[in-house]
Amino acid sequence: MAYLAAHPLLAVVVPAALGLVVMAGGRRAVRALKWIAVAGPLATALVGIAWLGGDRAAAAVQADWLAQGGAVMTAGVALDALSAVMLVVVGLVSACVVVFSIGYMAEEDGQARYFSVISLFVGAMALLVTATSLVTLFVAWEVMGACSYLLIGFWYRKPSAADAAMKAFLVTRIGDVGLLFGLALLWRETGTLVIADVLAAAPALGAGVVTAAAALLFAGAVGKSAQFPLHVWLPDAMEGPTPVSALIHAATMVAAGVFLIARMWGLFEVAETVRVAIAAIGAVTALFSAMVAITQTDIKKVLAYSTISQLGFMFVALGAGVWQAALFHLVTHAAFKALLFLGSGSVIHATHTQDVREMGGLARRMPVTAATWCAGALALAGVPPLAGFFSKDAVLHAALGHMPLAGWALALASVLTALYATRVTLLVFFGEPRHDGAPHESPLVMTLPLVALGIGAAGLGAAAGPLAVLWGGEAGLDATVAAISVVASALGIGAGVALYRRGPALDTRLAEKLGGTYAFIAEAYRIDALYDRAVARPVRALARWLADRLDRRGLDRAVEGLPSLAERAGRLVASLQTGETDLYVALMAIGLVALIGVALWMGV
Repeated sequence: MAYLAAHPLLAVVVPAALGLVVMAGGRRAVRALKWIAVAGPLATALVGIAWLGGDRAAAAVQADWLAQGGAVMTAGVALDALSAVMLVVVGLVSACVVVFSIGYMAEEDGQARYFSVISLFVGAMALLVTATSLVTLFVAWEVMGACSYLLIGFWYRKPSAADAAMKAFLVTRIGDVGLLFGLALLWRETGTLVIADVLAAAPALGAGVVTAAAALLFAGAVGKSAQFPLHVWLPDAMEGPTPVSALIHAATMVAAGVFLIARMWGLFEVAETVRVAIAAIGAVTALFSAMVAITQTDIKKVLAYSTISQLGFMFVALGAGVWQAALFHLVTHAAFKALLFLGSGSVIHATHTQDVREMGGLARRMPVTAATWCAGALALAGVPPLAGFFSKDAVLHAALGHMPLAGWALALASVLTALYATRVTLLVFFGEPRHDGAPHESPLVMTLPLVALGIGAAGLGAAAGPLAVLWGGEAGLDATVAAISVVASALGIGAGVALYRRGPALDTRLAEKLGGTYAFIAEAYRIDALYDRAVARPVRALARWLADRLDRRGLDRAVEGLPSLAERAGRLVASLQTGETDLYVALMAIGLVALIGVALWMGV
């Protein structure tokens, strides 16, 4: 274990190398190699565990990468209290996802591609959380973007999956441009991109520079962590296989934005204006996404909007200045949201539908899935003593203490969270069956990860004290805030039971009575349609115009005209070849006169 703690690069290299091994083995060897893929995330987790359980000595690997003038750009990895915990979370959740995938993807083509990309994804996230420089972090950031594109579009022959992959890639690139400009600004102002050096220099930078740099880094976090207005890619990412949704939504990609701000906290700490914007955007995102989740009929879409909302909670905690609370909620959210996504995969595997209106009564046929799902749903709702209660209490305490308006917005979002968690649980697992066929419990390879994540969703609240000590935060519950949290959960659960204990009929009645308003919320306030009209269509129209006028009529005709011009020049020159001596003499005389004229004009 001491060897693992002293070599943080193993957390990156092992999963990435195993991914290459799985890909090289191809389809014939994938039956055996996909089990080897489990070792990658386990190795990542073990590196973090080894550091946390050892003497926590400094362990770093760094190298010079680029040099410009007297400045040197370095790349490297290292372990500290933040990166070690993230390695454990990423590794254990990803291991559960890989094991679950072995059963879930058993009949799918392209398994070698699937497991190899997942392994690379885990390696990229491990590189991101251990990066000692913003250069290393940015490389990992972009590799994760490429992996998400490949995994969301895994069923690339399906047009909706291919479109969703492209949408995720392009929307997150918008934020990434901001991040890249932020790195350029920090490089210009500090002459380094080593994280420790940048943070040490941050207090001495001008207020305008700090605000601009923090805002640009925040833009990258908004894209990666699907905050308003760049949240639109995440619901469409459900087109990928369900275990991919668990991986992206719980422990890897969407966590990267929250982690970036926590890692660069020394910069954001002195950028108060940006922190206010972070809290405002987080509160808006948490509230409106929770409202949308209540109206969704696709079980994965409910969880997708839930993820966006819970990320909003984390951003409010960051804006309130308590990054430890945001990271604690990230840790517990990784467990219970991965559990819920994998639980939805188990349900979809059994019923062959994602529509909650076509489910019902599954608890009797799928007891393990139902029990673990309920643990995850109650943790999401913030019911004590499950993990979500403790982390959500920490977020609410931070928000109400520093930004009360955002805090009360989160309290309302907590009521809505408990409501939609209760709604989807009742519609899927209780009441009268509304499905065809005979659903059955998933195999052991799929239920074991559910049990493991269920234990995490139930018991991770006990980590509040140790994590507070490790990260230098405050532990303990505030009685008033805890009461607000419990009341919010009780109100949401009570409303959910009262409204949906008899099935999904209420949704139909609400849609009929509220008409356009209900449809407006169900379609996520038609922000996608707005982007299509305001951005996508004008860009496509401009592209078509440029393709017609500049490409076909301009460049194509110019290129096609060159042979014709050469042919005409050839004919003209050939016409001079007459064989008549007097014509040749006349041309020579004209040429001589022209040369003399040029010489005289130039003063030679």
